[in-house]
This record gives sequence, structure tokens and C-alpha cells, in this order.
Amino acid sequence: MYHIACIPGDGIGPEIITEGRKVLDATGEKFGFEIDWADYAIGADRYLATGELISEDELKELSQYPAIYFGAIGDERVKPGILEKGILLAIRFYFDQYVNLRPIKLLDGVSTPLANKNPEDIDFVVVRENTEDFYVGIGGRTKAGKKHDDLAVLRNLYNVKFGVDVETDADELAYQIGVVSRKGSERVINYAFDLAMKREKSLASVDKANVLTDVYGLWREVFAEVAQNYPAVTTSYNFVDAVTMWFVKNPEWFDVLVTPNMFGDIITDLGAMIQGGLGLAPGGNINPTGTSMFEPIHGSAPKYKGMNVANPLATIWAGALLLDQIGESRGAAAMVTSIEHSIQNNIVTKDMGGNLTTSAVGDWLARDILGRN
Repeated sequence: MYHIACIPGDGIGPEIITEGRKVLDATGEKFGFEIDWADYAIGADRYLATGELISEDELKELSQYPAIYFGAIGDERVKPGILEKGILLAIRFYFDQYVNLRPIKLLDGVSTPLANKNPEDIDFVVVRENTEDFYVGIGGRTKAGKKHDDLAVLRNLYNVKFGVDVETDADELAYQIGVVSRKGSERVINYAFDLAMKREKSLASVDKANVLTDVYGLWREVFAEVAQNYPAVTTSYNFVDAVTMWFVKNPEWFDVLVTPNMFGDIITDLGAMIQGGLGLAPGGNINPTGTSMFEPIHGSAPKYKGMNVANPLATIWAGALLLDQIGESRGAAAMVTSIEHSIQNNIVTKDMGGNLTTSAVGDWLARDILGRN
């Protein structure tokens, strides 16, 4: 019995999570395990009614679960960023989910915008550092004159405070501080090397150390040091602008990539497009020894709420990542295979050229898993 927390969230979130849970429960029936779901009504509706995003008590309660299954966040009635930062990022930082895992895999039957590429050419994984870089959220704005800012990053891993004195004759300027630590880099790079050892023993580091020499120079140094412990893995160093080019021209060059937070955000969205679009893009926010969270990377699409037309495949694939994390790798593989079967049989929603509803796709996938020998 696995105890898993579930946060359906906003917009289409509850609909796609329902189908994900349906397929996960069928997978458990097939492979001899059971999931006990714990539901949390965290999202826009509660925020608008009570002003509460996510409480300290809820975060402590969520810590008892190995995984959180998350739908989508965002609502047009709430100012952009409030829900995302106050709920999604709060969970990531509270549980120190320092790995963002994004498989970029073209399934058989899916069209890619890349000419002359097939599933054998697009099958890699991006490991994105998930708690540092310019996404620590500290910075400010000032107008002409003098200003002092006290900025801080408070983490389980470390605390750091910055005192920033600004004197400028510019009409207005903004500044943002990026933080890359040795320990933060080392742990995610180790994770990526371990993953590479399980795959094709190839790992590419992505940075911009030729321009941002201090921040990403440290990243590159740590990568080189960790690489010495993995002599069987072939490594390469890549600048992020070049990687975006090679993703389009030669995606077959890559197997596992590891990257700081900001660049990981950029290249994984490009990766989602070459694998067939956001409707097929899952993500995992992972703490290997704590509570992890799994979600589709697309938004909440509030205009489609309640219409039963949203594509559930990314959410279902995120459920497969969840199973892999808790040790049910056979079930995880079966779910991805069934997703591929559904596409090959045109059992898909309108965005992928089909005419089925959200729930009909989930029903079909559950039956496919249960009916397979």
C-alpha cells in the first residue's frame, strides 16, 4: 500500500488528475499494489474564499507522503504569480525538491516538427537543478538616487544574506541575484550521473560559463569534479544557446543532460515541442530521499474547465514518473506503453487530432493496461 497525496488544483486540473488516478489504480490492480489517495483542496477557489494559499500545517502533513500527484495551478481571477509562487514553488522549496526531471521522448505515432526525425532520434532526459540560480527570487528595482536592499535565501541546505547598496542616475533599473552553490550543484549533478549510468552512459552539462563566469564557472568546476567518480560516463560541456540549436538539428546526440535552473526551464519547453507538444510533457520535482511531486508541465487552461476536452496524457505520464520514483518500474513502463498504444489507435483528444473526451481516453488506457498479458 502506497500513501500518496493528491492536489488537483485549478482549471482542468481536477479532470486530468481524475484520469491519471484512474490509470494508476488500474496499473496497481495489474501489478499487485494499491494506492491510498489523500486529497487536498489547495488552489484558487480556496484562496479566493479564505485568502489562504498553503499552510505550514499542510506542508508538515504532506511530508508524511513519498509523493504528491499535482494537477495544474493558475486562475484568471487571481493575479498571475500568486498561486504559482505561493503554492507550487512553496512546495518545491519546502520539500527541497532539487531535481526537476523531464523526459523528452517521441512516442511512436506522434508527429514532431523536426524534419526526418523519428522516435529513435528523440529519447533523452533533462535533469534540471530546481532550487537555485536566478529562480531564488531575490532582487529589486530602483529609480535615480540611492537605495539599500537586504536580500536573503533561506534553505535547509544553506542560508545566505546580501546587502545591496545601489546608487544610480538611471531613470529606473532592476536587478536580480542568482545563486549557485557547490553543494546544490554537486547533488543534482550526482543524480544526473547516476541516471546516465542506468541509460547510455552519456551526460551533457549545459551552462553559459563563457559569459556568466562566476555563477556558471562554479557549476562547470563541480561537474568536472563529480565526473572523476564516473569514469564510465562520456561527458560533454555545452553552452545553452548551442544546445537549443542541437535540439532542433541533432536531438539524437543527447541521452542525459544536466543544467542549472533557468536554462533547464528554457530547454525543456523546447524539448516538449519536439516530442509532440505540452499535452505530452510530464515533469517530476524530486527529492530522492524525501517528498517528491509529479505534474504535467502545461497550465490550468481555465477556459476549458469542466468541458471534458483536456488532454490527460501528460498527467498520466507524470503518474508513470511517480511510480518509477516509488519503485514500481514495471507499472511505470506499462503506463508509457499504453500511452503509446492510445496514440497509435487514435484514442486521443481534439488537440492531437482525435475526437475523444478526457474521460474516454482515461477509460481506454485503464482497460488497455488491465487487458494486456
